[in-house]
Amino acid sequence: MKKKVAFIADSLDNAYKFQQVLSGFNVEIAAGSTVQIPKLLAPGTNHDLVIFEARGSALSSLADVESLVEDRNCPLLVIAEAAGLERLKLPTMVASDFVVHGASAEECSARVGRLLGSDGAAGQSDVIAVDDMTINLATYQVAIAGSPIDFTYLEYALLSFLVRHAGHTFSRDALLQHVWGFDYYGGSRTVDVHVRRIRAKLGPDLSQRLETVRGVGYLWSAR
Repeated sequence: MKKKVAFIADSLDNAYKFQQVLSGFNVEIAAGSTVQIPKLLAPGTNHDLVIFEARGSALSSLADVESLVEDRNCPLLVIAEAAGLERLKLPTMVASDFVVHGASAEECSARVGRLLGSDGAAGQSDVIAVDDMTINLATYQVAIAGSPIDFTYLEYALLSFLVRHAGHTFSRDALLQHVWGFDYYGGSRTVDVHVRRIRAKLGPDLSQRLETVRGVGYLWSAR
């Protein structure tokens, strides 16, 4: 049986690219612009994946799309601008992922394939457990005592990187390279800002594991 995909985008470049990508899967496609969201995601419609281009004016519709896919327990793939990743928040109640606008067709195909094959459950190797916190590497989600925590993508990326390298100290410049990428030109103090936000969301107990190494940088304690 063919799976059903809803593709929502206002630009032709992504429409052409994903038309080629989706042709490699056994799917039925319902496509349209953001104006057609109420029709494409109307009550009673069921999809196995929603792909949404959250760029330009369409970004303001992302929260509505996320709410609709969570109501339908439907995976979501977001097409995002690289410049907006710091503010990107993916839904926590369904399998979700993103690709940056301009990503290769091969990468887009890999993300689509993972979400189409996802039943919302991650494999054991995809989940890191620290005390009562779980980090889902497959869905970019963090939960504490079973309750999802609202991290931005970069907050999640910084936390997961440090946890995966517990016991190792990284300088701010090293974290910028590993998490933000080599093309990041902002000041290294942005790392401090993100660490403060992460600690505030982790709470008093877990936040103690994210340690400051004076004169060097940060580490996640392996204790």
